[in-house]
Amino acid sequence: MKMPVLKIDVHPDVYAELEDSRSWYEERSRNLGNEFLYEVDHAVNTVQRAPMMWPWYDEQQGIRRFFVHRFPYAIIYRPTSSVIQIIAVMHLRRHPEYWKSRIARWPSE
Repeated sequence: MKMPVLKIDVHPDVYAELEDSRSWYEERSRNLGNEFLYEVDHAVNTVQRAPMMWPWYDEQQGIRRFFVHRFPYAIIYRPTSSVIQIIAVMHLRRHPEYWKSRIARWPSE
């Protein structure tokens, strides 16, 4: 039996993160920013198809992590029974805990 595809709910702060990163990559190499966005989109689609498959990042809070291909980023997300909450697109080497304050303001159901 095929599992239903859950809706994606993106924390509003993620959009600014993505634009900052896209801009940074674009300054380094033409079209690299768009390639970054493509890889993030692909990562989110992969998570959406199998949200429970990826490892725990914070099991107590139900947070999982999926690594973005080619770039040092991870999708930090929380699957619930009805939605997948994208909490952050986190750079792996910069302030890895910054997104935790978002969880308190965003209920899990």
